[in-house]
Amino acid sequence: MASKDTLHRLVDELPDSEVQAAERFLEYLRTLGDPVLRAFLTTPEDDELFTPEEVAESDTAWRAYEEGQDPGEPLHRNRKRAG
Repeated sequence: MASKDTLHRLVDELPDSEVQAAERFLEYLRTLGDPVLRAFLTTPEDDELFTPEEVAESDTAWRAYEEGQDPGEPLHRNRKRAG
């Protein structure tokens, strides 16, 4: 099993031409150690199409935003009536 001392020795022995590649790889490994960031980076992109209702809600919210209103307010109001 490798220790950090072994890793330090290996880094010290790297040719200068490989230092940048090693740095990127170590940063990659460090990033994957963060479970939240790892989940964010490895989760597949949502490729489902929007439903007509979602498009209408998005359009309504965008119009509200353009008019200087709270874009979420019309959606909250509609959901309260429906619920």
